Amino acid sequence: MLESITLRAASSATASAVPLVLTPITVFVGPNNSGKSRLLGEVAQFCGSGATNASSLVLADASLSSLSTREIDQIIAAMTAPMTSSASLGAGNIMLQFRRNQFQVSEVDFRDCLSSPNSPPRNIGNACRWYLGYHTLTLDALTRMSLINEGPGGDLLAEGTTPIQVLFRKDSLRTNLRDKILQAFGLFFTIDPTNFQNLRIKLSESAPPSSMIERGWTQESVDFHSKSREIQQFSDGVKAFTGILMAVTAGDPQVILIDEPEAFLHPALAFKLGKNIADTTVGTKKRLLVATHSADFVMGCIQSGAPINIVRLTYRSNIASARVLASEKLLRLMRNPLLRSTGVLSALFYEFVVVSEAGTDRAFYQEVNERLTMVGRGVPNTLWLNAQNRQTVDQIIQPLRELGIPAAAIVDIDVVKEGGQVFTRLLDAASVPDITQQSLATARAHINNTFKVTGRDPVVSGGTGLLQGADLAAAKDFLEKLAEYGVFVVERGALESWLPQLGGSFYKDEWLPKVFELMGEDPASAGYIRPGYDDVWQFIDVVAGWLRNPNRKGIPA
Repeated sequence: MLESITLRAASSATASAVPLVLTPITVFVGPNNSGKSRLLGEVAQFCGSGATNASSLVLADASLSSLSTREIDQIIAAMTAPMTSSASLGAGNIMLQFRRNQFQVSEVDFRDCLSSPNSPPRNIGNACRWYLGYHTLTLDALTRMSLINEGPGGDLLAEGTTPIQVLFRKDSLRTNLRDKILQAFGLFFTIDPTNFQNLRIKLSESAPPSSMIERGWTQESVDFHSKSREIQQFSDGVKAFTGILMAVTAGDPQVILIDEPEAFLHPALAFKLGKNIADTTVGTKKRLLVATHSADFVMGCIQSGAPINIVRLTYRSNIASARVLASEKLLRLMRNPLLRSTGVLSALFYEFVVVSEAGTDRAFYQEVNERLTMVGRGVPNTLWLNAQNRQTVDQIIQPLRELGIPAAAIVDIDVVKEGGQVFTRLLDAASVPDITQQSLATARAHINNTFKVTGRDPVVSGGTGLLQGADLAAAKDFLEKLAEYGVFVVERGALESWLPQLGGSFYKDEWLPKVFELMGEDPASAGYIRPGYDDVWQFIDVVAGWLRNPNRKGIPA
């Protein structure tokens, strides 16, 4: 019934926010403090009241879908409470009940608010207060861990009011959940009633011989349950996984809000949880909204085949953004062997990404940035990745930028040698306009020729230091134009040209460990190398400037 939400932020500072039509699954990703958890809380508040207020920082508005007469009849039949001898109904009223909550409403008003929830204005409030609020499930870390606790069995002649009671009464739901737990842990989910007053969740190495034995109090039932282990004896991961699936399976929530479902779970379990939860929404009108930091959970949701929205939230320097990510583009990150092997999907949860040519480059630039952030410079919350070589850098930055993720590229100066498709692919990946590409291609060819005239290799002989006069000016203009689009070229040549006072004479393979050793590891020691305002420190400051700039060039609209 929750049809759309409108966020206060848009895809950029200059764009306008538009309603997001919800699919069965909407996953919110992004760096810490981007508003994901806050958004879930504001959606829960809306579902209970039908309104947003001035304190809503992320959610601007929401709308509900209309229900048919048949659907409303089914809701009334399911929620109608039995009348007691002392109860009295007002004229035209019906008595509704959800679990322990019982209340009277006008049947005409109830039908009207569900059939036309968005008009008149009061209808949306009634629809949420009388129906949607009761069918909204919020699962935070504390809630999902408490669901697996031992609890009262209740009156078996009445509907269950807790997940464990519902599962105990309905064999089909319990069997469905048991299959998921078996796939995840190789153990059978069972509910043990032999304490008489309370029901206990257990995991068994063997399946219950029958439903009668699982739910009974015979000696055969006692013998079976005595061989099982209570779920409290298992890890927090097992308990959290089971608790979430219990809530989703046993209840009939129309809106399910889960914050960090991957908590306590290792990657494989996070993947299975994402897939299992997503499966429960297929063919239903349920709306699952999740805030996560787990690439594995996201992959599980996508691979379930259920329709999915993935929205990336960011917040920096009082500027918020919300960008819907295309599922097909995320699938490319998941399926491409190069991208998958470099952990590119983790970029969804960082503010920025920097991609260098190789692992040695990545390790060095990441360490430089760490030292810069210690003195208030550099870029925080950044994922540092490496390609296999400069020819594959574009394959990483392009899909990230298409998703709206600021991804900078660092390449050696021999990029000027790369004409044809290699250079064009890099410019395309950086979203350089065609007209600008033409001028850059001309400049690249000219600079390459001037390097050839010197008879020396710019990679090992000083880079642009080999040039003079107009040729030097042209080279600097060329590199500055690339930097405007987030492609940063080592002007001195290559990685090994940095910090020459430490490592200029080392062979390439031993350069990084030698330089790291000489840079020191204890900030309190006299020999520890601290950031300056030249050399590689200045270079990374320039990279940081592009990443931090909300108006940076090179990110597709």
